[in-house]
Amino acid sequence: MENVDKNDETGQLKENDVHDSSVDNQEDQMVLQQTEELSKEQAEDTSIDDKPPEDDSQDFEESMESLMDLYEESFKRFGEGEVVTGKIISVDKDYVLVDIGYKSEGQIRIHEFRDEDGNINAQVGGAVDVMVERWDDEDEVVVLSKEKAAKIKVWEEIKEIYDADGVVEGVILNRVKGGFSVDIGVQAFLPGSQADLRPIHNLDELVGKTYSFKILKYNRKRSNIVLSRRAILEQELENQRAATLSEIYEGKIVEGIVKNITEYGVFVDLGGVDGLLHITDISWGRVKHPSELFSVGDSITVKILNLDMERERVSLGMKQLTEDPWAAAAEKYFVGSRISGKVVSLTDYGAFIELEEGVEGLIHVSEMSWTRKIRHPSKIVQAGDVVEAIVLDIKPESRRISLGMKQVSPNPWDVVSEKYPVGTTIEGKIKNITDFGLFIGMDEGIDGLVHISDISWTKRVKHPSELYKKGDVIQAIVLDIDKNNERFSLGIKQLQPDPWDTVGERYEVGKEITGTITNITDFGVFVELEEGIEGLVHVSEISKEKIKTPVGQFNVGDVLPTKVMNINSGERRIGLSIKRLASDNEQEMLSEHINNIAPATSSFGEILRENLQEKLNEK
Repeated sequence: MENVDKNDETGQLKENDVHDSSVDNQEDQMVLQQTEELSKEQAEDTSIDDKPPEDDSQDFEESMESLMDLYEESFKRFGEGEVVTGKIISVDKDYVLVDIGYKSEGQIRIHEFRDEDGNINAQVGGAVDVMVERWDDEDEVVVLSKEKAAKIKVWEEIKEIYDADGVVEGVILNRVKGGFSVDIGVQAFLPGSQADLRPIHNLDELVGKTYSFKILKYNRKRSNIVLSRRAILEQELENQRAATLSEIYEGKIVEGIVKNITEYGVFVDLGGVDGLLHITDISWGRVKHPSELFSVGDSITVKILNLDMERERVSLGMKQLTEDPWAAAAEKYFVGSRISGKVVSLTDYGAFIELEEGVEGLIHVSEMSWTRKIRHPSKIVQAGDVVEAIVLDIKPESRRISLGMKQVSPNPWDVVSEKYPVGTTIEGKIKNITDFGLFIGMDEGIDGLVHISDISWTKRVKHPSELYKKGDVIQAIVLDIDKNNERFSLGIKQLQPDPWDTVGERYEVGKEITGTITNITDFGVFVELEEGIEGLVHVSEISKEKIKTPVGQFNVGDVLPTKVMNINSGERRIGLSIKRLASDNEQEMLSEHINNIAPATSSFGEILRENLQEKLNEK
């Protein structure tokens, strides 16, 4: 046949050889059959007309070329390691047969078609990519591999993605030393530093999740691939940052996510750009720590207060979303108004009271009680207490309100001055004893002071505890009430008449009295005339002879006769003299001696008597 001879010239099988050879492959037989039928048809056409029409001749040649290409393809032999696409023609319990266009089918072990659940994913007629592992000419079998073909295809894709700086998807399988193992069709390595933008505290939370990765480097011979998720996140963040910066402006209200919390504020992610919400801009009220109000991941609404495009710094505010409460504070909390608020903070000098969110007033310790001396506000109130107070002063421009707690009740000093006028005798319990006096408690919570000098008219009291003890109930007289300085003065000795008022009646000037020496000093001797009444014998009044000091000449406790020289009741002083008493005694003796002298018997005796009488009169 003419066409077969032509094939013979091109080095293909001769017609007789084709018919004589045993063709097992059904596809080969079909091709031969179609070739013979086509040749017969062409022969019949040429018998009718030696020269076929031009168009029919061209169609005939094209059909013959296509048919011969198909026939030649059936004998094509792929090289080992080559990846081809075949068609599944049968599936049994051990193998899957695949037609790759050669005279013998290729075999693939059934396990390569099993999924994780053990199901066989192979259907007759389905297409599958396979790799030619080897040719077994003796058994006329082609060993194929679906898994190896997939891996080869993956490596080709990896190369293409790497060259194009593309992205590959993969599943993080498990943690390994230094990072993670990732399945991207073949196993790859994800360093821990490339897993995220920030260090990850719980690495296990990434396992089992699917992410996109950049291929940093690969080596097919060593089956080594290094991935990066961070590179993608950084690019996304950069794109997001650029978009955010182009949209935001000062005064804009935006949504953000709490990214980090510190003691001085909250960092908020606005979309690739971090803004700082300072603690002072969170609320008009008091915020001890931002963690009391926020948690990482919270979605919040904030206002952009300041924007520095060069340094990409954004200052945020939350309290600015509402009106400043101090704007109307003067109208709501005018001087003299009564308020109720919660104690939010204590200091050494007072307590801060929250009137509303953002508005606080101070109750100074001096304004907490009319009667008590408060050293620390914790003696009166505790944080969290709700108290009532009176507005004493308000300065909205400096955000200050002065409050008074004691002003809620009447001033007891007003009551005391009316109830206990000066001269009133009161009775009370000793609440405290000090070096300088006794504090007597009153019904109104006011303590009256009996100074140590007002305990006794006559006794020398070194310490009040010598005479009284805490808890004793005593009487006293109101001496003075100083409302402005909050002083209530009492006296005990005033319950009795002052003995010095009548001392002049009991001790007349020139009278001889006897007392007991109580003290001896360089300037004189103190003599007690009665309980609490002492007189002083000055050193100059001890003797006619000049002496420097009486110390050593007298003893405490000695009874000493003296003469009253002068009395000063106002200054509570009595001047005594020993030498004048002695002089008086001498004069009396001399007078008595003169009186006892017999009448003079001579003019000399009379003259002597007259001289002695004159001297006595002079004294």
